[in-house]
Amino acid sequence: MSNAPLMPKATAVWLLDNTALTFDQVADFTKMHPLEVRAIADGDAAQGIKGMDPISNGQLTREEIEKGEKNQDYRLRLQESKVVLPPQPKRKGPRYTPVSRRHERPSAILWLLRNHAELKDAQIMRLVGTTKSTIASVRDRTHWNTSSLTPIDPVTLGLCSQIELDFEVARAAKEKPIDAAYGGATLLPASETTKKEPEYEGAEKSSDDLNVDAVFAKLKTLGGKKQDDEE
Repeated sequence: MSNAPLMPKATAVWLLDNTALTFDQVADFTKMHPLEVRAIADGDAAQGIKGMDPISNGQLTREEIEKGEKNQDYRLRLQESKVVLPPQPKRKGPRYTPVSRRHERPSAILWLLRNHAELKDAQIMRLVGTTKSTIASVRDRTHWNTSSLTPIDPVTLGLCSQIELDFEVARAAKEKPIDAAYGGATLLPASETTKKEPEYEGAEKSSDDLNVDAVFAKLKTLGGKKQDDEE
């Protein structure tokens, strides 16, 4: 039960008019600020509010009020309700969808099938409050209104909240992770690009290893042979 009485302002009006309790005692019992209680007593607030007797509705007893009137430091205790409310049964079955929104469910189903193919039929049923046969007809394009369906986000349509959608998507991704798609060619690491090629036997030497004097001597020899031939 809540720690505050029903209709606290109306209860405060009644206590101020019918008891000798202090402002602090009334404020503590009604969970209001003492200055607000003082404003009610001065007529600056809660004008036109009719006082409600907390004794008649079982929230306070006459003995409790008398204890508070005798001792200003005493704090009134809210009486526990004797009415036991039965627990609310858990709702089963698909989510209830207002009549004005029911014709938009196929569009939401189409959006979920296209953008979140990892979702199971049971998850889609929970999100938009539909049936498995409707999901199958939209998926197989056998729905009577297939030609006019347009994928629309169910959150935009008000069929579910973004938190509920994210929760179901995260659950589906956890149960059935999607393999990472090929992202295209990428740059090679530095260890590959700066790696020196191994030297093989018989390989040609680089230009830095050439003997410059031997090259010029060879050219002079070729030049001398050419002059002898012309003579």
